[in-house]
Amino acid sequence: MKVTFLGTGTSQGVPVIACDCQVCTSSNSKDKRLRSSILISDTPAGNIVVDTTPDFRYQMLRAGVKHLEAVLITHSHKDHIAGMDDIRAFNYFQQRAIDIYATPFSQQIIRNEFSYAFAEQKYPGIPELNLREIGNSPFMVNGLEIVPINVMHHQMPVMGFRFNDFTYITDANFIAEEEKKKILGSKVLVLNTLRREKHISHFTLDEGIAIAKELAIPQVYFTHISHQLGLHQDVSAELPHGMALAYDGLEVIL
Repeated sequence: MKVTFLGTGTSQGVPVIACDCQVCTSSNSKDKRLRSSILISDTPAGNIVVDTTPDFRYQMLRAGVKHLEAVLITHSHKDHIAGMDDIRAFNYFQQRAIDIYATPFSQQIIRNEFSYAFAEQKYPGIPELNLREIGNSPFMVNGLEIVPINVMHHQMPVMGFRFNDFTYITDANFIAEEEKKKILGSKVLVLNTLRREKHISHFTLDEGIAIAKELAIPQVYFTHISHQLGLHQDVSAELPHGMALAYDGLEVIL
């Protein structure tokens, strides 16, 4: 299985519009971050994308994705669903609707945000979305078992996902003990770490490091990073062994 980080930035991305800080003006490509998303590929299930960010179109072009089997939605904030309209390109070339796996709450937001895709009288060329409900139980996508992990983003439930030995969690600041048990034994964990200062709905860098140590995952990558965290090169030098900042285009083979 291959995991490609399509984006590793927070909701504004990096650089942030009109910002002149040292991170936003950095020439290091690893300080350029699209909104957070990953691609799961090289499995019998085909290509699976987690979240359709506002950068979805460019992320698909940059990664050279020619075929899409399914999309998993972590939650319905705009930076995780705004690019869903561009699924219509895959509809056109594959001549079928694309399966979208989401909780009932996220499904309702998707129906509201993209109401034209679900209208009785459909305009030609709209995205064709096949909404599939997920909850607390493991589910299958083309023979690949996916284990949902329930986390909290302040007061908003968010879904993390475990694919075999790989676990992906974004937009969280609390993981219950029973949900941590689902992560144990993973070889790779991806966890959001927004910045150094305390935040109402995201883990800080120190909090992310503490969870990584607690769960004893051999390799941990941090994502959903803001320009407030610091330069990629500087932060990377501080991290304990087995922990690293993810960056756009990073590929992990399991």
